[in-house]
Amino acid sequence: MRLKSTKFSGLKLIISKIYRDSRGFFKEDFKQKFFKKSKFIFGCTSTSKKNVLRGMHIQAKFPQGKHISVLKGSILDVVVDLRKNSSTFGRCFKTILSDKNGKSILIPPGFAHGFLGLKKENIVYYFNTNYRSAKNEIGILWNDKDLKIKWSVKKPIVSKKDKKNMTFSEYVDRFIK
Repeated sequence: MRLKSTKFSGLKLIISKIYRDSRGFFKEDFKQKFFKKSKFIFGCTSTSKKNVLRGMHIQAKFPQGKHISVLKGSILDVVVDLRKNSSTFGRCFKTILSDKNGKSILIPPGFAHGFLGLKKENIVYYFNTNYRSAKNEIGILWNDKDLKIKWSVKKPIVSKKDKKNMTFSEYVDRFIK
């Protein structure tokens, strides 16, 4: 297991070796020595069909750092840096996470997060540094014209809630200025 830095401060890819045999596979997902600064306290799992798009989510108060890992399937994982004083503010990072490639991602607090299911069944596990606060959940539109995220699907399956998310400029006006 090793950490790979990105151009985004604090955002890391986690590369794990996968040991396969006739029974299946074994992969290490978490080692405390790699996560000394992140205190994970809450875990959750989601399932998504192919072309389901979840995001772009963030907690307005009590921001969460996240460790995202795919237990089954494959996702296009996308984050947007919303940290006011960051040199990568407003920029996106994308990567493919799957049960085959051994990658997971460590996302520090202050990023919006979303993903697109790429296989028939996708099971995603999240470790979080803060509890979910339903009344503080907000989101940015997945197809925001300013962010220009290329999702690789023209008509994703998006929840009613996510269709009502704010634009990036609305987010900036409301939470950054």
